[in-house]
Amino acid sequence: MSDRREFLKSAALGLGVSAFAGRAGAVEDAVKVSRGKAKACIFLWLGGGAAQIDTFDPKRRGDGKKKAGSYYDSVPTAIRGESVTEHLKRSADRLDRCVLVRSLNHQVVDEHAAATNMLHTGRPVSGTLTYPSIGSVVAHELGAANRGVPAYIVVGYPNVSRGPGFLGAKYGYVYLTDTEQGPMGLTPPSDIDADRRKRREALLESYRSEFQSKHVDDTMISDFATAGRDAARLAGPDFMSAFRLDQESASVRASYGGEFGQRCLLARRLVERGARFIEVAHNLNFLNGTGWDTHNDGQLRQHELIKELDYALSGLIDDLARVGRLDSTLVVVATEFGRPPEFDSGGGRGHQSGAFSGVLAGGGLRTGRVIGATDDLSKKIVDRPVSIADFHATIYNALGINPGKQLDAGGRPVPITDHGKPIAELFS
Repeated sequence: MSDRREFLKSAALGLGVSAFAGRAGAVEDAVKVSRGKAKACIFLWLGGGAAQIDTFDPKRRGDGKKKAGSYYDSVPTAIRGESVTEHLKRSADRLDRCVLVRSLNHQVVDEHAAATNMLHTGRPVSGTLTYPSIGSVVAHELGAANRGVPAYIVVGYPNVSRGPGFLGAKYGYVYLTDTEQGPMGLTPPSDIDADRRKRREALLESYRSEFQSKHVDDTMISDFATAGRDAARLAGPDFMSAFRLDQESASVRASYGGEFGQRCLLARRLVERGARFIEVAHNLNFLNGTGWDTHNDGQLRQHELIKELDYALSGLIDDLARVGRLDSTLVVVATEFGRPPEFDSGGGRGHQSGAFSGVLAGGGLRTGRVIGATDDLSKKIVDRPVSIADFHATIYNALGINPGKQLDAGGRPVPITDHGKPIAELFS
């Protein structure tokens, strides 16, 4: 009788787990893949739609007019038998430390805002729920490794798709556009020394605590007080010292290249100080005037942008390895969609979300491989499609976060990914 009871108990448990997996998505599959051990993620965002056929998935040469194909020649890489565009020569030599994902895809309309939201939240825009961005989820799950540094930072302009959604403002980001001095308002006046600043902070805290004690049930006052304390910590040396890029050697700074590269150097310094997720946007002062949105004449100077990416990515990989943080830091290169092989009437390219590329580097992954493949013109996926949910699940898993975990959206359970599954062979 006891055996029968145990059998029925096990069967019931199995049914319960199966039903849960159906709701939460990929829970059982996620458990089968070993968790990664990365501690932080640097997310390089190529806003505008980087053409995979002109960067990480080159094909036959086109003519920039009627003949479809790549705009540039290609060069071999450290992954045997694989090539990238000639303007990624430095990164090509370091692809043994990377994973090329050539089969990213989504079905969101090929419109920048909607696709950007998809790449950041892993889901299409919902009319009933605002989903959190990948950075906010990481902040929620891991928190900052140092209380004096934000968990989630955006080096670029603020945007709702980067936000915390239903997780709440606590898991939002600090954004900055200046790599030299940090967020506006956090740098203390030069005529106030450390002792005077401490006295001021102590006086402010006494007033703050007294006022808060008289309004213990007012969450708005509580949140405001918490924000003030957090801001004071961010004004301290742990965070603000990250912006002293002049502390780095001239050779290290030069290895990163131009403006975008210097932001990537800042990201490495922020990781060292305890930040968990840093998005570095390649969309502030574009060299080519149009960024990665290469319609019409935007195609003509696209190579300048690719070269800047090449320096930034290769410099970041080398530098993380130099300071012993490449295995513990996942580097991601992402964009909202790719570009078709055909050229438009102005000599540029349109939008393509059905097949495009991303890159993963370091993070303890099993690198030096390519995931997925496209046809002879990089227009259709012919092997191993990777959804955006799968891409997100892989990033979360690399950071030790269960991609099948349920989040709480005001009493409503929502899985971290939309049925995403990590790319299993990247984990030992």
